[in-house]
Amino acid sequence: MTLDKYRDLADRMLGPFVGGAKRLGISPDGVSVVAFVAAAAAAVVFYLAGSDPVLYLAGAVLVFVNGWLDLVDGALARELDVSSRAGDLLDHVLDRYADIVLLVGLAAGIGRYDIGLAAVTGVLMTSYLGTQAQAVGLDRVYGGLVGRADRLALIGITAGVAAFYTDAVAGLTIVGWLLVALALVGHLTALQRFYYSMRALS
Repeated sequence: MTLDKYRDLADRMLGPFVGGAKRLGISPDGVSVVAFVAAAAAAVVFYLAGSDPVLYLAGAVLVFVNGWLDLVDGALARELDVSSRAGDLLDHVLDRYADIVLLVGLAAGIGRYDIGLAAVTGVLMTSYLGTQAQAVGLDRVYGGLVGRADRLALIGITAGVAAFYTDAVAGLTIVGWLLVALALVGHLTALQRFYYSMRALS
Protein backbone atom coordinates (compact mmCIF):
# COMPACT_ATOMS: atom_id res chain seq x y z
CA MET A 1 0.00 0.00 0.00
CA THR A 2 1.43 3.35 -1.03
CA LEU A 3 -0.12 6.73 -1.75
CA ASP A 4 2.63 7.53 -4.26
CA LYS A 5 0.73 5.62 -6.96
CA TYR A 6 -2.00 8.28 -6.74
CA ARG A 7 0.36 11.08 -7.79
CA ASP A 8 -1.47 11.54 -11.10
CA LEU A 9 -4.79 12.02 -9.28
CA ALA A 10 -3.20 14.54 -6.91
CA ASP A 11 -1.67 16.40 -9.85
CA ARG A 12 -5.13 16.96 -11.30
CA MET A 13 -6.22 18.63 -8.05
CA LEU A 14 -3.31 21.04 -8.01
CA GLY A 15 -4.59 23.44 -10.69
CA PRO A 16 -5.72 26.28 -8.39
CA PHE A 17 -2.53 26.11 -6.35
CA VAL A 18 -0.29 26.05 -9.42
CA GLY A 19 -2.25 28.95 -10.87
CA GLY A 20 -1.87 30.90 -7.62
CA ALA A 21 1.89 30.31 -7.54
CA LYS A 22 2.15 31.51 -11.16
CA ARG A 23 0.22 34.70 -10.39
CA LEU A 24 2.46 35.40 -7.40
CA GLY A 25 5.57 34.78 -9.47
CA ILE A 26 6.85 32.01 -7.22
CA SER A 27 9.29 29.60 -8.87
CA PRO A 28 9.17 25.82 -8.38
CA ASP A 29 12.41 26.08 -6.38
CA GLY A 30 10.79 28.73 -4.22
CA VAL A 31 7.87 26.40 -3.52
CA SER A 32 10.35 23.66 -2.55
CA VAL A 33 12.02 25.99 -0.08
CA VAL A 34 8.69 27.03 1.44
CA ALA A 35 7.76 23.34 1.76
CA PHE A 36 10.95 22.71 3.71
CA VAL A 37 10.31 25.70 5.94
CA ALA A 38 6.90 24.21 6.76
CA ALA A 39 8.56 20.91 7.70
CA ALA A 40 11.16 22.67 9.85
CA ALA A 41 8.41 24.63 11.61
CA ALA A 42 6.52 21.37 12.21
CA ALA A 43 9.66 19.85 13.74
CA VAL A 44 9.98 22.74 16.19
CA VAL A 45 6.30 22.45 17.08
CA PHE A 46 6.65 18.69 17.61
CA TYR A 47 9.55 19.30 19.97
CA LEU A 48 7.51 21.82 21.96
CA ALA A 49 4.48 19.49 21.90
CA GLY A 50 6.35 17.15 24.21
CA SER A 51 5.29 19.46 27.04
CA ASP A 52 2.05 20.75 25.45
CA PRO A 53 0.35 18.01 23.37
CA VAL A 54 -2.24 20.40 21.88
CA LEU A 55 0.60 21.76 19.73
CA TYR A 56 0.61 18.48 17.83
CA LEU A 57 -2.41 19.83 15.95
CA ALA A 58 -0.38 22.71 14.55
CA GLY A 59 2.40 20.30 13.67
CA ALA A 60 -0.06 18.07 11.81
CA VAL A 61 -1.27 21.01 9.71
CA LEU A 62 2.31 21.99 8.86
CA VAL A 63 3.12 18.42 7.83
CA PHE A 64 0.20 18.38 5.41
CA VAL A 65 1.29 21.79 4.07
CA ASN A 66 4.76 20.34 3.43
CA GLY A 67 3.32 17.33 1.62
CA TRP A 68 0.97 19.41 -0.54
CA LEU A 69 3.64 21.92 -1.52
CA ASP A 70 5.92 19.01 -2.40
CA LEU A 71 3.38 18.14 -5.08
CA VAL A 72 2.86 21.74 -6.15
CA ASP A 73 6.53 22.38 -6.95
CA GLY A 74 6.70 19.56 -9.49
CA ALA A 75 3.37 20.46 -11.06
CA LEU A 76 4.43 24.11 -11.30
CA ALA A 77 7.71 23.15 -12.95
CA ARG A 78 5.83 21.14 -15.57
CA GLU A 79 3.29 23.94 -16.11
CA LEU A 80 6.06 26.51 -16.65
CA ASP A 81 8.14 24.00 -18.64
CA VAL A 82 11.16 24.70 -16.47
CA SER A 83 11.83 21.20 -15.17
CA SER A 84 15.54 20.66 -14.71
CA ARG A 85 17.97 18.28 -13.11
CA ALA A 86 19.08 21.05 -10.75
CA GLY A 87 15.50 21.61 -9.61
CA ASP A 88 15.00 17.86 -9.17
CA LEU A 89 18.17 17.67 -7.08
CA LEU A 90 17.09 20.60 -4.89
CA ASP A 91 13.67 19.04 -4.38
CA HIS A 92 15.12 15.69 -3.31
CA VAL A 93 17.70 17.23 -1.00
CA LEU A 94 15.09 19.39 0.73
CA ASP A 95 12.72 16.41 0.98
CA ARG A 96 15.40 14.37 2.76
CA TYR A 97 16.18 17.21 5.16
CA ALA A 98 12.45 17.62 5.76
CA ASP A 99 12.17 13.91 6.59
CA ILE A 100 15.08 14.18 9.01
CA VAL A 101 13.91 17.27 10.87
CA LEU A 102 10.35 15.94 11.22
CA LEU A 103 11.49 12.69 12.79
CA VAL A 104 14.08 14.40 14.98
CA GLY A 105 11.43 16.84 16.18
CA LEU A 106 9.07 13.99 17.05
CA ALA A 107 11.79 12.03 18.84
CA ALA A 108 13.09 15.07 20.72
CA GLY A 109 9.60 15.95 21.89
CA ILE A 110 9.27 12.62 23.70
CA GLY A 111 12.97 12.28 24.56
CA ARG A 112 13.46 9.04 22.57
CA TYR A 113 16.45 9.69 20.35
CA ASP A 114 17.16 5.96 20.06
CA ILE A 115 13.88 5.27 18.29
CA GLY A 116 14.29 8.50 16.34
CA LEU A 117 17.66 7.32 15.00
CA ALA A 118 16.14 4.02 13.88
CA ALA A 119 13.29 5.87 12.14
CA VAL A 120 15.62 8.35 10.41
CA THR A 121 17.90 5.63 9.06
CA GLY A 122 14.91 3.62 7.85
CA VAL A 123 13.47 6.61 6.01
CA LEU A 124 16.81 7.58 4.48
CA MET A 125 17.48 4.04 3.28
CA THR A 126 14.01 3.88 1.73
CA SER A 127 14.69 7.07 -0.22
CA TYR A 128 18.23 6.00 -1.10
CA LEU A 129 17.11 2.70 -2.59
CA GLY A 130 14.43 4.51 -4.57
CA THR A 131 16.90 6.82 -6.31
CA GLN A 132 19.78 4.32 -6.43
CA ALA A 133 17.68 2.13 -8.72
CA GLN A 134 17.62 5.04 -11.16
CA ALA A 135 21.38 5.49 -10.81
CA VAL A 136 21.98 1.95 -12.06
CA GLY A 137 19.71 2.37 -15.07
CA LEU A 138 16.30 1.37 -13.71
CA ASP A 139 13.25 3.60 -13.29
CA ARG A 140 13.08 5.54 -10.05
CA VAL A 141 11.37 3.30 -7.51
CA TYR A 142 8.42 4.74 -5.58
CA GLY A 143 6.82 1.45 -4.57
CA GLY A 144 7.11 -0.59 -1.44
CA LEU A 145 5.32 -0.76 1.87
CA VAL A 146 5.58 2.96 2.65
CA GLY A 147 6.49 5.85 0.37
CA ARG A 148 7.02 9.50 1.32
CA ALA A 149 3.35 10.37 0.87
CA ASP A 150 2.42 7.54 3.23
CA ARG A 151 4.94 8.70 5.83
CA LEU A 152 3.65 12.25 5.80
CA ALA A 153 0.05 11.05 6.06
CA LEU A 154 0.94 8.80 9.01
CA ILE A 155 2.86 11.56 10.76
CA GLY A 156 0.08 14.10 10.24
CA ILE A 157 -2.71 11.78 11.36
CA THR A 158 -0.78 10.48 14.36
CA ALA A 159 0.13 14.00 15.43
CA GLY A 160 -3.53 14.97 15.28
CA VAL A 161 -4.48 12.02 17.49
CA ALA A 162 -1.57 12.70 19.87
CA ALA A 163 -3.04 16.11 20.65
CA PHE A 164 -5.90 14.36 22.45
CA TYR A 165 -4.57 10.92 23.36
CA THR A 166 -1.55 11.19 25.64
CA ASP A 167 -1.58 7.83 27.46
CA ALA A 168 1.43 5.56 27.16
CA VAL A 169 1.09 1.97 25.97
CA ALA A 170 3.89 -0.40 26.98
CA GLY A 171 5.99 2.61 27.91
CA LEU A 172 5.52 4.55 24.68
CA THR A 173 3.12 7.27 23.63
CA ILE A 174 1.38 7.09 20.26
CA VAL A 175 4.20 9.24 18.85
CA GLY A 176 6.76 6.76 20.14
CA TRP A 177 4.91 3.89 18.49
CA LEU A 178 4.75 5.90 15.28
CA LEU A 179 8.54 6.18 15.30
CA VAL A 180 8.85 2.45 15.95
CA ALA A 181 6.52 1.72 13.04
CA LEU A 182 8.38 4.09 10.71
CA ALA A 183 11.69 2.50 11.68
CA LEU A 184 10.49 -1.05 11.03
CA VAL A 185 8.52 -0.33 7.89
CA GLY A 186 11.21 2.03 6.56
CA HIS A 187 13.90 -0.64 6.68
CA LEU A 188 11.51 -3.27 5.31
CA THR A 189 10.59 -0.96 2.42
CA ALA A 190 14.27 -0.34 1.70
CA LEU A 191 14.92 -4.08 1.59
CA GLN A 192 11.85 -4.59 -0.61
CA ARG A 193 13.08 -1.97 -3.07
CA PHE A 194 16.54 -3.55 -3.03
CA TYR A 195 15.06 -6.97 -3.75
CA TYR A 196 12.98 -5.81 -6.71
CA SER A 197 15.86 -3.79 -8.11
CA MET A 198 18.20 -6.76 -7.90
CA ARG A 199 15.59 -8.92 -9.65
CA ALA A 200 15.30 -6.34 -12.41
CA LEU A 201 19.05 -6.27 -12.87
CA SER A 202 19.54 -10.05 -12.92
